[in-house]
Amino acid sequence: MTTTETADGGTGACHGQDAPTHTGPHGYSHDKEAHLKRLRRIEGQIRGLQRMVEEDVYCIDILTQVSAGTKALQSFALQLLQEHLRHCVADAAIKGGDEIDAKVAEATAAVARLLRS
Repeated sequence: MTTTETADGGTGACHGQDAPTHTGPHGYSHDKEAHLKRLRRIEGQIRGLQRMVEEDVYCIDILTQVSAGTKALQSFALQLLQEHLRHCVADAAIKGGDEIDAKVAEATAAVARLLRS
C-alpha cells in the first residue's frame, strides 16, 4: 500500500499504512473533543473495575461492569469506523484507482478485527 501526500506535504491519516505515523486531518478530527471525552469516560469505567476488584465486590457485579465497558469500547470503535468510511474511504472513492481497493481492504480488515474481539 502506498502513502498519499496531503496538500501540506504530509501523509494523510487514511492514505496508507506504510507511513510510520499518520498526520491529519483524520476522519474523526471534526469531533475530537467529544471522542476524548468519551474515552475518558470509558477509562473511568475501567478504573472503576479496578476499584471493584480491590474492594472484593461480588463477581457478577464486576462482570456486569466489564460488559458495560466492553459495550462502550465497541460503540466507540463503530463510530470511529463510520467516520473512517465517510472520510477516508469516500475520499479514496473520489480519487479512484487502486486506492479505493486498498481502503476497502483496510476497512474490511478493521471490521474483521472488531468481530474477533
